[in-house]
Amino acid sequence: MTIAFVIILLVIATLVFHFISPWWFTPLASNWQTIDNTINLSLWVVGAVFVVVSLFLAFVIIKFRHNKNRRADYEPENNKLEGWLTLVTTLGVAAMLAPGLVVWGQFISVPENSKIVEVVGQQWHWSYRLPGKDGKLGKTAIKLISEENPFGIDVNDINGADDLLVKSNELHLLIEQPVKVLLRSKDVLHNFAVPQFRVKMDLVPGTVTFVWFIPTKLGRYELLCEELCGIAHFTMRGYIKVVSASDYQTWLTSLPTFTQTLARDTANIAQGKQLYTGCVSCHGIDGQGNEAMNAPKLMGLSRWYLHRQLSYFKRKIRGQNSDDLYGQQMSAMSALLPDDKAIADVSAYLSSLTAIESIPVSTGDAIKGKAFYKNCSYCHGEHAQGNYAMNAPKLAGQYPWYLKRQISSFQQGIRGAHPADLYGKQMILMSKTLHDERAINDVVSYINSLTNVR
Repeated sequence: MTIAFVIILLVIATLVFHFISPWWFTPLASNWQTIDNTINLSLWVVGAVFVVVSLFLAFVIIKFRHNKNRRADYEPENNKLEGWLTLVTTLGVAAMLAPGLVVWGQFISVPENSKIVEVVGQQWHWSYRLPGKDGKLGKTAIKLISEENPFGIDVNDINGADDLLVKSNELHLLIEQPVKVLLRSKDVLHNFAVPQFRVKMDLVPGTVTFVWFIPTKLGRYELLCEELCGIAHFTMRGYIKVVSASDYQTWLTSLPTFTQTLARDTANIAQGKQLYTGCVSCHGIDGQGNEAMNAPKLMGLSRWYLHRQLSYFKRKIRGQNSDDLYGQQMSAMSALLPDDKAIADVSAYLSSLTAIESIPVSTGDAIKGKAFYKNCSYCHGEHAQGNYAMNAPKLAGQYPWYLKRQISSFQQGIRGAHPADLYGKQMILMSKTLHDERAINDVVSYINSLTNVR
């Protein structure tokens, strides 16, 4: 009897939890209501079977409980019962599978007016490519991928010259516009999934897969890799922003074409040197940094990274946390650079300086740090040299005290928490793989040991 009551309570608790649970679908933001309907139908069928079978089991336990004055009947076959069970089971399975087949037919039938977007995945970063005015994407090849050409576009293919490149992890889409998303991977198996859009698909190395959908609600949605693509795969986050027509056109005009990314640089290094005079009191005359002023080394860092960080300070994306005392100071100092051209010039000047490699040795176990750094190397490079394609800065040669402070700032959310810091959130997640101060010291010691590696 006890087990029967336990089964009945289990059914009641399951039903109550199902109807009052706060964990349910995220609000739908695409045309795929049919996927929700299919899932709901499956839940109703499976739920009904669960309730009926469980209650029947409880009924049997109660009705046919042990009675010393009653003997059990032996009935090895019952064709009528087996027939009904087969029929009901068949109908139940068909009720679950048939709608799914209908939805799958819609899923692979892309509307003719769909726009094309390519999504490229690699550990642990998303990037995007859109056709230019010709409406065609250029050919690509794995062997063509380099830091200067992270998409691997064939320079000899005229269709690729005007391709629009999005090297950040945020993609904009036009509301109510059907979009076909082409998916490819540079390394391992990934998965493209936006919960609010209800569609997902694997990115398979060596082939191109696709999904399509119609964004129906304005907003910013998180793009997830729902495939185990490595130890830190949970950090592979991106964003898809659904915008109005005017905002979408503004965003499109801000994107560089493939040809433009290959064009010669126009930054004025001499002007950048002049602008840098306001920074020398902290960062040193040659950008060598100064621990007494809590100023990191800037010389020899990549231009694109310097440009991004200076822009973040100027746009108040970085340096606004009340616990980030030095970031607040840098945010104020960024006012010395009046516009984006000035930022580009000073970034070019600092990048042109020869880096000093004689960095003091930090405390920590570099051997243990090497194991910790393995996850970091996918973005920052095997020798911590940085990686333009992954938007990851150079770490080798930087002061240990500064690296420690930044790792701690990411862990505490002092840095990287601003919604517009596209890579800060990823670093917050990655930094938490270092569980204590000893691990931070170890990984910094290993990075420090790479100072003289070319």
